[in-house]
Amino acid sequence: MLLSVIVPCLNEEEVIDGTHRHLVEALSCLTDMDFEIIYIDDGSRDNTGNLLKMLQAADERVKVIRFSRNFGQQIAITAGLEHAAGDAVVLIDADLQDPPEVIPDMVTRWREGFQVVYGRRTHRPGETRLKLWTAKLFYRLINKLSEVTMPLDTGEFRLMDRQVVNALLDMPERYRFIRGMVSWAGFSQVAVPYERVARQAGQTKYSYLKMLGLALDAIISFSIAPLKVAAWVGFLASGLALVGIVYALVLRVFTNIWVPGWTLLFIVILFLGGVQLISLGIIGEYVGRTYGEVKMRPLYVVLERLGFKDVQPPGK
Repeated sequence: MLLSVIVPCLNEEEVIDGTHRHLVEALSCLTDMDFEIIYIDDGSRDNTGNLLKMLQAADERVKVIRFSRNFGQQIAITAGLEHAAGDAVVLIDADLQDPPEVIPDMVTRWREGFQVVYGRRTHRPGETRLKLWTAKLFYRLINKLSEVTMPLDTGEFRLMDRQVVNALLDMPERYRFIRGMVSWAGFSQVAVPYERVARQAGQTKYSYLKMLGLALDAIISFSIAPLKVAAWVGFLASGLALVGIVYALVLRVFTNIWVPGWTLLFIVILFLGGVQLISLGIIGEYVGRTYGEVKMRPLYVVLERLGFKDVQPPGK
């Protein structure tokens, strides 16, 4: 049997050697399985690409895909899935916050019959309270809004059976949220708890702005709740406007007093205008993503492939 390990990389020159060493040590414990490590260089601007070339030249089990530019972590993972040949596939970041030593435990649960084995973080040192709070808020929000239930306190660190990988590859959407897609696909899933460690070197590649973008991808990809909210807010605004109209008519007809107060009129106009713009923005977000999908551009462009013996699929 073959185990494929996918490692997306972006400017990881400070940690990539240590990451590879830890991965090989952990995977070598699986004496009855062969393994391959697929590194995806997601448009790194430092020396990551050259270091990956050196790793591949020294170890035939290493395979490298280099993008022509930065396409994002979710697309890098997708490229790894398209190129992985394993009976099972592991996703892990290059920063060593998710310890490779957990992989043998995941393999054990996979052999017990589980098709998805995801890591559940019990402790997250080195992360700010704001990041921890926003992460908790996001998972609880997406589970409220979406019909798909996603496990709490998880990331991309997981093992997937080949059947699950094939199911993911049948999903061609451009705005991808891998952990949500895995939950949507179903299959038998189980958690392996572990303690996350602080980043060994370098800086996180997920700024708060990127985290917000990923959250929007998740919510819009797996829920139409924002459209429903816009509709209900529109009904509420219409109801308030109707009350105002009735109030004005009553004063006009029965008291012969016209409705005074430019302040109230100004507030109402601003409120209704704001509701309309917010609703149009939500609708526009969905329409824009639909436009991005129908163009059918490839998901990524490959600059270089190293270590692959067979003909590989083009960037999609």
